[in-house]
Amino acid sequence: MAMTGLLALLDDITTLLDDVAVFSKVAAKKTAGVLGDDLALNAEQVSGVKADRELPVVWAVAKGSFLNKLILVPLALTISAFIPWLIQPLLMAGGLYLCFEGTEKLLHTFKDNHEEKETLRQNIKQAKSAAELVTLEKSKVKGAIRTDFVLSAEIIVIALGTVAEQSLLTQALVVSLIAFAVTVGVYLLVGLIVRLDDIGLHLNQSKNAFVQPLGLVILKGAPMLIRLLTIVGTIAMFLVGGGIFVHGLPALHHLAELAISGDIAHLPLMTSLINTGISFSVGLIFGGVAVGIATLISKRRQLKKA
Repeated sequence: MAMTGLLALLDDITTLLDDVAVFSKVAAKKTAGVLGDDLALNAEQVSGVKADRELPVVWAVAKGSFLNKLILVPLALTISAFIPWLIQPLLMAGGLYLCFEGTEKLLHTFKDNHEEKETLRQNIKQAKSAAELVTLEKSKVKGAIRTDFVLSAEIIVIALGTVAEQSLLTQALVVSLIAFAVTVGVYLLVGLIVRLDDIGLHLNQSKNAFVQPLGLVILKGAPMLIRLLTIVGTIAMFLVGGGIFVHGLPALHHLAELAISGDIAHLPLMTSLINTGISFSVGLIFGGVAVGIATLISKRRQLKKA
């Protein structure tokens, strides 16, 4: 009897682990777009500090990210347990934020509005005293942790949305696993990216004739990689944010189904391209509207103050 109970328990555990593995894979795919932006944004924000302080700054932001997850995961699970209807509105709010941020990035690219970041980087380079340097680094770390909080919330809500119909235990395991894997993976890669120039320089100074060209390629490619990650991350913002609206709003979902109906439905590549195009377009539209409203509110406040 005891052996039967033990076998039943082991079977339940195996089933649970299988479910966790399957749903974690689905959640990882759905959060991939946000991860690209998270990686690009963090790599950009922690860059610009003195070379010997890059890894300590990355570690400080990573610790802040873990703290963010410790706050957000229990909060998300509590919402799922007691007010599950709130998950979809939160997901939509997160999607709107991504569209808004993506549009802001595009506008900043066209306007070349990077004075604040550039000023901070120059201040860090020119800081003379250790106290000045610590203050400036703390400013960068705090800014990066604030950005991480918003992106972490989006990742957790998306992950939770994939297991909303599952048991609370499955939800807790999947969301916790995704939160942990995301934090470790992102900040390991960020640490590697910010040190690529040093790795390239070290290889380039090697006496090995085969290693030197590789070092030069890494040296030249490191800035390009960060720029590429920024572009990919921005595109991913529109795709993920727009996709959330397409799947969350029945009218948009119906339009997307109509767009891929008929003969096109039998062509996987065309279906994928159309879905991607629709999500991107919806993301651009919602992002533009959000930025427009935010700009009007900001101008109205300025007029009131004046």
